[in-house]
Amino acid sequence: MLFGKKKGIAGLDVGSSSVKVVELDGKLNNLSLVGLGYENLPDDTIVDGQIMEMNAVSEVIQNVCRDHQISANQVVTGVSGHSVIVKNIVLPPMSRDELEESIDWHAEEHIPYDLSDVSLDYHVTNQNNDSTQVLIAACKRERIDSLKQAVQMAGKTPVVIDIDTFALQNCYEINYQPDASQVVALLNIGASTMNVNIVQGVNSVFTRDITVGGSQFTDILQRNLGLSFQQAEAVKRGVVDPSSGMDEKAIEPLMNNVTEMVAMEIQKTFDFYRATTEDTGVQVQKILISGGGSKLAGLTEELSSKLELPVEVLDPFRQIKVDTRKFDPDYLSEIMPEMAVAVGLAVRGVEAR
Repeated sequence: MLFGKKKGIAGLDVGSSSVKVVELDGKLNNLSLVGLGYENLPDDTIVDGQIMEMNAVSEVIQNVCRDHQISANQVVTGVSGHSVIVKNIVLPPMSRDELEESIDWHAEEHIPYDLSDVSLDYHVTNQNNDSTQVLIAACKRERIDSLKQAVQMAGKTPVVIDIDTFALQNCYEINYQPDASQVVALLNIGASTMNVNIVQGVNSVFTRDITVGGSQFTDILQRNLGLSFQQAEAVKRGVVDPSSGMDEKAIEPLMNNVTEMVAMEIQKTFDFYRATTEDTGVQVQKILISGGGSKLAGLTEELSSKLELPVEVLDPFRQIKVDTRKFDPDYLSEIMPEMAVAVGLAVRGVEAR
């Protein structure tokens, strides 16, 4: 079940280029960081969200948990991308039993896959005399099965399969404690996918996964400047070796091309949201970005300028106690943007205990 609560502790984020794990302890209003790990995956191990090398993925999961002393045997992990469908739907007023009996029929109208091929779950977000508002989520079973297999091969038990978009929202809610009037766009810019979640207070009002991410920046630098992967990654983050003889003037227009594409996709998402929302007065007030792609040099300023909105990097440890004797602050600062989804999954694990 995508929303089912079971006992779980560590949050395990298996992305297209890396594996992140976070272990939290305490109550939801008083959380402490007890474990954290990050390790890159070999190239082409996961392509378009599909696990291509099962053994390699399970080995990295095993390594990152062992090397960073992650003691939890149970994990909450997540899925994203085209295999995941999330919809907010409005139904006539009905009882919980009536909804349970009819949810498959309603879901068939909104999910472009045969229901026998997906895992489906739902959550009632609002109910009154006029309507029942329901958030439905579905993911292809084959996608869930392959992720579960990789986790199990690593010696861990997946107790909840969540959705990355909602994990990001969990992380935001715990750390920013938004009031009901705040409308914020949460962006997780991974290597190949950007998760977008527009949230009003603590309610998700629009979600979209976009096939664009940090790897596009790396690819364009490699192709046009003849750089190695490592060199392109360094340039992407604003680190240019003066002795390399690289023409810095050639970098900026290449980076701007991809930034323009990212901004255009975000704007398109906002346009979709405005076209589908009944409350036309509700506008996005701020953008919080996370993920490895958010570390791109100058991205926050460029997006803010192009979208005419304040943009800042989401801090996944803003309200979480961190023992600086155990966790190196410099290392934490370096990987902070990549850890947001893993923190949100770990929060779900604390809830489920």
